[in-house]
Amino acid sequence: MSKDNIPNTVEYAEIFKALSNPKRLQIYTRLTHCNNGGLSCCSDERNYECAGNLGKDLDISPSTVSHHLKELYRAGMIKTARHAQRIRVWADQGVLNSLADFFGSNNAKQYIFLPCKFDNCRILNY
Repeated sequence: MSKDNIPNTVEYAEIFKALSNPKRLQIYTRLTHCNNGGLSCCSDERNYECAGNLGKDLDISPSTVSHHLKELYRAGMIKTARHAQRIRVWADQGVLNSLADFFGSNNAKQYIFLPCKFDNCRILNY
């Protein structure tokens, strides 16, 4: 993330690219529910999921889950921590807040442009 945890357009593109895979989106959605207390994630019911449990009810093999977690981590969307033999995974709250701001405020407007000819580009105002 950039200064002040506000993603720039390149960082938003990386986030959206990471979420473009349906299975990866399912994993991330599950992790965001853990942040909100919506799921009983691990046995101690904290705000994380154990990596080994992520693919079980999503019909995703462990190696594929590992690949998807790597892509989400590379995009800065999740955090991980090893605890004994388990790896804890959770959604980065700062990214969730940035996405909420992007879609829920006027910030999204600055990224929508009309197709341009020469130097006549302008921002669409919805």
